[in-house]
Amino acid sequence: MLDQVEQRYGEHPAEWLVVGAYPRHNDIEDADGRGTTVYAPVPKPKDPSRDPHLARSDDSEAIAQWRQRMGRSEAKNIYKQRAATAECVNAIARGRGLMRFVVRGLNKVKAVALWYALAHNLMRAVALAQPA
Repeated sequence: MLDQVEQRYGEHPAEWLVVGAYPRHNDIEDADGRGTTVYAPVPKPKDPSRDPHLARSDDSEAIAQWRQRMGRSEAKNIYKQRAATAECVNAIARGRGLMRFVVRGLNKVKAVALWYALAHNLMRAVALAQPA
């Protein structure tokens, strides 16, 4: 994803919120090498007595910093922003029936996704324009 963002915008993000199921050590190390700070929950250890936010002996410097960062309340608050942004849009899409595509082919799927995004943005604009 970082490659795509860099290709599209000519720069890489300073911070990156990652879904809990996807933080891979090599991706975190790659992001750190590019100057991007990753915010992703640290998986629960198999040993429940071990603190997941303490660096392990086999961790690289980037992974150790990530573990320690995610143990701080500031990082946890930043990660909570993900639920208020991306998860809300995904939940709305599912609620409106966009769970699987009934068309075949990349061009048709892109068309459905773009039509949905346009409709979503128009509905949000109307909702935000109305006085509370």
